[in-house]
Amino acid sequence: MSRFSWKTLLGWDRHPSHNSHEWSIHESRRRLLPLHHDESIQSAIPAPEVTKIALRLRYLIEESVPCELEEEQITRPHSKVITEAVIKAAKEAGGHDNRSCVVFCLLIANRWFKHQSLVELWDADLHLLRATACEVIAKEIIESEEDMAYLLHSVLLKRYSITINGEPTPPVNVIEKAVDLHTLRVIGSSGYQKCISYLWKGWLVQDEDDPASFVDYQGRDDTSIWPHLDPDRMRAPMYQNAFQLLISVIYLALYTGAINTINPSGDLDFVEILLYVFTFGFIFDELTKFWKAGYHILGFWNAFNNAMYSLLMVSLAMRIVAFTHPWDDDGERKKYNQLSYNFLAFTAPMFWARLLLYLDSYRFFGAMLVVVKVMMKESIIFFALLIVMIIGFLQAFIGMDYADDMAGDDTLFILQAMANAIMQSPDFTGFERFSPPFGIILYYLFTFIVMVVLLNILIALYNSAYEDIYDNADDEYMALFSQKTMQFVRAPDENVFIAPFNLIEVFCLIIPLEWWMPKKQYERLNDAVMGILYSPLLFFAALYEVKTAKEIRRNRRNGEEDDDTVEEWEQMADQIDFESEGWAKKVAESKPNVVDDPAILEIKKLRGEVDNLKTLLENLGNNLGSKSEGENQ
Repeated sequence: MSRFSWKTLLGWDRHPSHNSHEWSIHESRRRLLPLHHDESIQSAIPAPEVTKIALRLRYLIEESVPCELEEEQITRPHSKVITEAVIKAAKEAGGHDNRSCVVFCLLIANRWFKHQSLVELWDADLHLLRATACEVIAKEIIESEEDMAYLLHSVLLKRYSITINGEPTPPVNVIEKAVDLHTLRVIGSSGYQKCISYLWKGWLVQDEDDPASFVDYQGRDDTSIWPHLDPDRMRAPMYQNAFQLLISVIYLALYTGAINTINPSGDLDFVEILLYVFTFGFIFDELTKFWKAGYHILGFWNAFNNAMYSLLMVSLAMRIVAFTHPWDDDGERKKYNQLSYNFLAFTAPMFWARLLLYLDSYRFFGAMLVVVKVMMKESIIFFALLIVMIIGFLQAFIGMDYADDMAGDDTLFILQAMANAIMQSPDFTGFERFSPPFGIILYYLFTFIVMVVLLNILIALYNSAYEDIYDNADDEYMALFSQKTMQFVRAPDENVFIAPFNLIEVFCLIIPLEWWMPKKQYERLNDAVMGILYSPLLFFAALYEVKTAKEIRRNRRNGEEDDDTVEEWEQMADQIDFESEGWAKKVAESKPNVVDDPAILEIKKLRGEVDNLKTLLENLGNNLGSKSEGENQ
């Protein structure tokens, strides 16, 4: 018997790639930075043509998957449903001239099928199966493409649009669209990950003259150090992430110094001033993102950081209030100083947890954060039920309190007792006097519902989320890493001033200089300032890139890809010839056939034998007929 699942009840019992993604009718609006539409960016192929190709692919998928099947029949290698003929037809949907947008159109068809599964619940499983088929075909097309330059620049990084209500949508590329739609199979393909790796290292950068295009970083094979000391290299996500991690560690060190060196007089020392300056920089960065991208940018980490910054600002406000009291008013001044340090100390766990935001590029932390994120989403069911139960029982207890003495002064006691029950430490003393025996019976009932029913539901949800993610941990991590990379690549700022250096950009460059200084001169000034600010990191980055450039040149001499590494089993590969020593023939005779099913192979063999037997019988019949005719003559 299949176990009951809340996901089954809610229609969430899909493939792990779907469990971690909460679909919405407006899923295409959940975008990374930037959300604004730059009118200068146009679709590489006219939007009506792209839409027609997407419709052709949609029709192909509908005909290829006409009814509900087991998902394994779609996703397994050498599928009998998504055959080579289907994949070939998909490649030809755009013809020779427009074949570069086929993968993008498959992602569009994937989004259409997911949307259709929401509005047509009676066929939801069929539409989700077709959406999966779109991912499988897209992955196969990406991995079968041998021209890597064409794959990176035309298939994955060219921007395309479709038409909705007669208007073209903002152009996006496959890399962005796959992240937005959380299509794990496409993200997990080898070509996609190679593109993400190149973007992460800064080997592929946006063209300064054409923001819709990406170009190769020409200096990646330059072994001299000076060309790599370019402030524009800070646009590479790898270096931005490293610098943000460094700033976060410094921020944590400043906080540790501030909280461990309390000033009895309440004065702000240098460490605390730096701490609050960093905080102002981070707050300004959050406000800038919100202003440029809107509320769609808000997520878990934004809420987490904003809560921490708010507590720090309250701490600073309490310190300023303390300054308003004279030195001789020791009581009030000391009171507000102590309150300020209490708020400051309260944020300590948040400071340490904030480090995880910049450690998610490592697989261990990345997979763990995906699990936590999914757990938080699925705990919504628990909290929704809990809030309803709390409101109902709280109203009952308060009503009993008023019925007893019309005072209603036990509300605090009731709230504390209910909170203890939620934390699995119920306190039954005191409820005997609440309209006996109704009060104590109601509290027993509340404790049973919370501790036995709701908390076990929460545990089951958390266990299910953990299993779903870790069954698909590699793809989930690659999706998280791709999303992190695209957040850097799609950042709207031309000049990378990472907080708290954004304060220098705003108050020392933009406000006093940008409005009157010529553009070229202002750009040179920005480069000079960034070069000074990032000089330590740029120096170590240049050393790393020089080392990488030497490896790239060696790979090119050997006819290998730039990012190729020589593994142990490849070191002597050129010293052995399997053909000449007969090993290749022996392997060909002994290797199993994994393409065809063994039963089908036996049936084919039996069919051949039947055909031979049929031929023998026909020959025998013909010979007997000829012999009888000769005897009659």
